[in-house]
Amino acid sequence: MADGMPLVWASRLLGRPLPERVTGADLIWSLSAAAAARGVPVYLVGGPPGVAEAARDALCGRHPGLNVEGVHAPPYGFETSPAALAEVRGRLVAARPSLVFVGLGFPRQDRLVAQLRADLPGAWFVGCGAAIAFAAGSVRRAPGWMGDHGLEWLFRLISEPQRLARRYLVDDLPFALRLLSGALLRRAFGSRSRH
Repeated sequence: MADGMPLVWASRLLGRPLPERVTGADLIWSLSAAAAARGVPVYLVGGPPGVAEAARDALCGRHPGLNVEGVHAPPYGFETSPAALAEVRGRLVAARPSLVFVGLGFPRQDRLVAQLRADLPGAWFVGCGAAIAFAAGSVRRAPGWMGDHGLEWLFRLISEPQRLARRYLVDDLPFALRLLSGALLRRAFGSRSRH
C-alpha cells in the first residue's frame, strides 16, 4: 500500500505491483471510523487556523462517537521556535491520544513525529499531508479521474501554484524521476540477466 503514485508506478515497473493506493486523504476517514468504533482517542495537528476544528467537526459528524481529544494548528515556522514546539508537545502529552494525524506536509510532519514519538510511545502517528484540510473542506481534492490516473499532484499544483510549485517541481520531481528511472533500469537489466 502506498500514497504516492511514483511508488505505485515503480512497483508496476518492477513486476511487483502494490495491492492498492491509499492516500492520507482517504486514510483519515477510514482510521477515524475505526477509532470511533473502538473508542480510540484522536488528535489533529495541522492546517491553517480553524481548519483542524472544521476537520474535527466533519469527522465527528460522519463518525458519531469519535473522540477527538484536541486539535492544534501551529503557526508557520513553529518547528524552529523552541517555545512553539514545546506548546505542540505539551498539548499532545496532556491530551494523551492514541492516534495522531499530523497534516503539516513532508518533511515537516515527519520531523515533528520523530521528535514527539518518545513522548507518546503508545500512540500511532499518521503523517497525512493535506488530509486535514481535505476533511475540513477548505481544500478541494482532484476529480476522481485525475486521482485514478496519478494526476492529483497536477490538480493541486494548478490550484495552489505559489505554495506547491517548489515542492512538486523542485523537491519531488527529481526524486520521482530517480525512482522511476531506477525501476526501469532494474527491470531492463534484471530481465536480461535471467536469460
